Amino acid sequence: MNDGAVELTVRSAEKRDAGRGIARLPEAARKRLGVLSGDAVTIAGERETVVKLWPARAGVSGDAILIDAGTRSDAGVAVGDTVRVHRVSVADADSITLSTPSGVGADRESVRRELRRAIDGRPLRDGDQVRVDSVATDPFVVVGTRPDGAVRSADGTDLRLVGGGGSRPSTAADTDDEPTPSTPAPSGDARPATGVTYEDIGGLDDELDLVREMIELPLAEPELFTRLGVDPPKGVLLYGPPGTGKTLIAKAVANEVDATFISVSGPEVVSKYKGDSEERLRSVFERAREEAPSIVFFDEIDSVAPKREDGGGMEDRIVGQLLSLMDGLEARGEVIVIGATNRVDDLDPALRRGGRFDREIEIGVPGVAGRREILDVHTRRVPMTDDVALDRLAARTHGFVGADLESLVTEAAMSALRRAKREGTPTAEIRVTRDDFETAMASVDPSAMREYVSEAPTEGFESVGGLAEAKATLERAVTWPLTYGPLFEAADADPPSGVLLYGPPGTGKTLLARAVAAESEVNFVRVQGPELLDRYVGESEKAVREVFDRARQTAPAIVFFDEIDAVATDRDRASNEVTERVVSQLLTEFDAVADNPNLIVLAATNRKDALDPALLRAGRLESHVEVPAPDEAARRAILDVHTREKPHNDAVDLDDVAARTAGYSGADLTAVCREAAMLAVRAVADAYPGPEANDHADEVSLTAAHFEAALETVEPSLAER
Repeated sequence: MNDGAVELTVRSAEKRDAGRGIARLPEAARKRLGVLSGDAVTIAGERETVVKLWPARAGVSGDAILIDAGTRSDAGVAVGDTVRVHRVSVADADSITLSTPSGVGADRESVRRELRRAIDGRPLRDGDQVRVDSVATDPFVVVGTRPDGAVRSADGTDLRLVGGGGSRPSTAADTDDEPTPSTPAPSGDARPATGVTYEDIGGLDDELDLVREMIELPLAEPELFTRLGVDPPKGVLLYGPPGTGKTLIAKAVANEVDATFISVSGPEVVSKYKGDSEERLRSVFERAREEAPSIVFFDEIDSVAPKREDGGGMEDRIVGQLLSLMDGLEARGEVIVIGATNRVDDLDPALRRGGRFDREIEIGVPGVAGRREILDVHTRRVPMTDDVALDRLAARTHGFVGADLESLVTEAAMSALRRAKREGTPTAEIRVTRDDFETAMASVDPSAMREYVSEAPTEGFESVGGLAEAKATLERAVTWPLTYGPLFEAADADPPSGVLLYGPPGTGKTLLARAVAAESEVNFVRVQGPELLDRYVGESEKAVREVFDRARQTAPAIVFFDEIDAVATDRDRASNEVTERVVSQLLTEFDAVADNPNLIVLAATNRKDALDPALLRAGRLESHVEVPAPDEAARRAILDVHTREKPHNDAVDLDDVAARTAGYSGADLTAVCREAAMLAVRAVADAYPGPEANDHADEVSLTAAHFEAALETVEPSLAER
């Protein structure tokens, strides 16, 4: 029958659309249907549901329809299924009756108010589910409408609630509710759900597709593997830094495939009695087989199955039992094992082979686009003012994992709450502002780089006086490869993997490194040379490896070795074996950096001749940038930078100060300006003793005399040229 319907393939919704009852269609599918944005359409899978149509973003396949987990459940379909979609007429509802989920409080008026806000203008029909997270974790279910068929809530719609956990059954005597009709429960069986959907996961679409490929097919269509004559995959290992979403992915997949989700943590398994730990593991897999299809999830699996040592022990027995349970069990059935760890190298190697964990998937630190999606997930129900720019926030949060971004949004909301309580703002009018997010940024650090000195510098080249040639060289070597990646690919050109800044002390090498990181808007990992050294064999090399491993996870990033001569001296002259091993490890890591265009190494030294020559060859620290002592023009530019915000009178001749400071480094000139400012503060403090001086802050002004006195106090640190 030709009813104008088109067949489309289900895809997961955009993160911000979860719970809104909308479907997004690409332009090609919209034209085939002959509908406009805002029209209602029926989606027919195992069941039928009705949604509002919105356009999909560019790049979505022309035969796709993007719907969230609630709509997929209403239609009885999963991601990848085919549905029939056709236009439907929607009438304004005289009344809509919904059954309330268990645990909803007795304050029906507040519940009705939140529910009305959630369904305002949304098309509904019998059996549809409506989620209102502020009221209940379980959905409301539409159990009756007047008129029948597809309807929408309008101003005059009578909203009726029936049932509700924890309250007495509704009767005809209730003043606002109808008797509870005999209706089926929401779609799906009674198997426990995790409550996490694909729309709750941001920035991990590629990783999610890999996990689904390994898990959904074996659980949903095991007969395919029987027909092909191969065993289905048995396990997936998710690894990556803490907070990136490993547990969330496992829960979402279990929920979407409608499988029993059994989570196992290390302390639950371990027992002091011999044989008890193995028995507990066996009971977990026995339960999984009985309640199949099921997913057994081992969180922090490295605590349950570490590398086995000689001599044996409880851990060895647990690992052995786990290997037996995962390996070749005929009665295993539709059971998939997912392991998650942030210490993948500590796992017993026997687990990491085919037939046990068939695929290892890295869940890494998200990039800018991933962070934007994660922010969409966590802010979709947060009332925000128009000045909040999530794109800009995503660009500034290098090194933040999903858990950090969730904390950032929570901290911003808490800031808004504190401000509202202080100002007496009504609850309904509270909005999270840009200033609230700025406050949150100051208190939430990226966990992926918390072990190291990681920062996102904000002052660019404008904060560095002079050094025009060094700035231009650094921009070409560092900023261009990170900004113009496609151009380098088109030219088949490899950017320099490392840059060495050298010159006298105090000339601005560290300042330049921070400035170029700010210009590039990337993570800045500063490593002090001596902190890598350790007296124990192997620890220094391990520290170097960990720095680069973590930097790769948070790329794009700049790794800056300050005073690199402290750890990378010439091995022919070195008398310390530790230094030799550290240099060898640095050489290895620098070679690996050359294959990663999103990672740049900067190093600074005032003893270039002391460095090991192997570090300075092409492919390592190949670009050498001299940061010389400032000439008169550069000294004038440095003075401009450091007096820009300082109040000074017209009698101060900075040209004269620049001319008289030959032999002064940038650090020396900074000290001169600071000393002059202190003398200006002292003059006002002496004129008005006590707290009264604070009332005369407008009288603070730097004079020529203050600079004269400062020059007498601060000596030049460089030889005059």
